[in-house]
Amino acid sequence: GELSAQLCATPGSHAPCIFEYVYLARPDSMMEDVSVYKARLRMGERLADKIRRLRPDHDIEAVIPIPDTARTAALALAQALDVKYREGFVKNRYVGRTFIMPGQSERMKSVRRKLNAIELEFRNKVVLLVDDSIVRGTTSKQIIQMAREAGARKVYFASAAPPVRYPNVYGIDMPAPTELVAHNRSETEIEALLGADWLIYQDLSDLIAAVAEGNDSLTRFDTSCFSGEYVTGIDDGYLGD
Repeated sequence: GELSAQLCATPGSHAPCIFEYVYLARPDSMMEDVSVYKARLRMGERLADKIRRLRPDHDIEAVIPIPDTARTAALALAQALDVKYREGFVKNRYVGRTFIMPGQSERMKSVRRKLNAIELEFRNKVVLLVDDSIVRGTTSKQIIQMAREAGARKVYFASAAPPVRYPNVYGIDMPAPTELVAHNRSETEIEALLGADWLIYQDLSDLIAAVAEGNDSLTRFDTSCFSGEYVTGIDDGYLGD
């Protein structure tokens, strides 16, 4: 007989998950020939560009990361703005990731157990807190309150990722849409809910550019948790189930 081959499915386009670069991957990882560390540096630089566009005469006195993932982006952001970078939180290494913990009360308790503010870095200062992303908003709200309790004059909050408005269905234990702080809310509404004096999100186009700059062959990403566009064609009916 003869050997034959037949294509049984239409090949899909390659679309790596962009949330890996934002949060999940270690900074020393290389994925798709892109350095996660360098991608996060570029996220910080692009976020700084946005801040300069929106508030060229900003009054930020210190940039403080939420440990650990946000450190790389926060460092690049501080350098680009020519503002002091400061470590304002001490992290308890024995508390896991809060956004995937079951139960709102447990998540709120875990934030206080996980982080402790260094009052010296907050007292009478206008601080910009930087996190990799905002999912439920539980952690962000608690951290902003901690910064105020430590004496901050104003608390700004920047996310290296765009608003997370939709669930991820490809393996990340992300909550239902109604549990996401950005779902069906404007950025002004989120700002008020979190208690920040100013809330800045990364633009999706800038996030994509920050990652793709490391590999010109990457032309598509799974950005579903930000855009609601699923690479496998998932619709609202599936999400409702």
